[in-house]
Amino acid sequence: MPKSLLGFVLLISRYHQMAIAALSIILFLAGTAPLEIQRRIINAATERGSYQAILILVLAYLGLVLLEGLTKLMLNVYRGWVGEIAVRWLRKSALAASQRSEEAPLDALAEGVQLSIIIAEAEPVGGFVGTSISEPLLQAGILVAVGGYLIFLQPLMALAVAVVFLPQIGFVPLMQSAINRRVETKITVMRRVSQSMVQHVVTDDALDAQTSRVERLFSLNMSVYRIKFTMNFMMNLMTQLGYAGIFALGGYYVVTGKTEIGTVVAFISGLSKIRDPWGELIDWYRDLRVTQVKYAMIRDASTAQRAEDGAFAPDTSDIDAIEA
Repeated sequence: MPKSLLGFVLLISRYHQMAIAALSIILFLAGTAPLEIQRRIINAATERGSYQAILILVLAYLGLVLLEGLTKLMLNVYRGWVGEIAVRWLRKSALAASQRSEEAPLDALAEGVQLSIIIAEAEPVGGFVGTSISEPLLQAGILVAVGGYLIFLQPLMALAVAVVFLPQIGFVPLMQSAINRRVETKITVMRRVSQSMVQHVVTDDALDAQTSRVERLFSLNMSVYRIKFTMNFMMNLMTQLGYAGIFALGGYYVVTGKTEIGTVVAFISGLSKIRDPWGELIDWYRDLRVTQVKYAMIRDASTAQRAEDGAFAPDTSDIDAIEA
């Protein structure tokens, strides 16, 4: 297996990633145009413009929405297909490693690791391959396109919106690092659970050990939930502060005649379009960091299995230290 997660992505789907990237570019370009059409519809209605012109704008808006929806449908199905190819590759690779001669059977730890990879670990790692390149390209493209459009309409209001998102650049990486440490520990404990199941040991001590591992998994999952949802709470709070800034500053500009009501409506829609891709970009970053941890552990397990039979025994000291 390649050393890095990116190398694995390119090994599995380098040509498909180019096609997915092209669809992503089309999607974020198609998603920006409706903002301008919304602004023109609102301004035409408030200024008692021609109804025929409004109807034409509405039809154009519907056409763009349909194009955006169909492109997103194609993109999602394509990315899902690429992800499933990667999952299948990982599972077949783990199964192939288990087909060894009777003279060199796998020990319980190695067999438990393979079981964990096939059942639980391959799915998230392989699934990430489909979105690994297209997701940041798509979401960053939307942020740049919509942000540029908002700056063109009203630079000061756009600056107020941008300030709201700056604190997230600081607290998101810190909280994600804490999640990553717990995910790595969780995978290690899960592998030990699989090892114990493979050994078929049913003594009281073995059952107590498994029960302790289950409790450990529960504690790790709850810790991840607390950090994850606290992060979501803080991000949502920042977004609502952005809406408040638009209402306050936009209302002042409308009252003083410095802007049109359609511009304020465009900013409200624009913030929604920024909030969603920003959240998706944060989710992608979280998935990237977690998947890097998971891929490294799968890669290391694969490397160990390719070693000479009997050359060394798997080192379980890290697992024992974590469980302790």
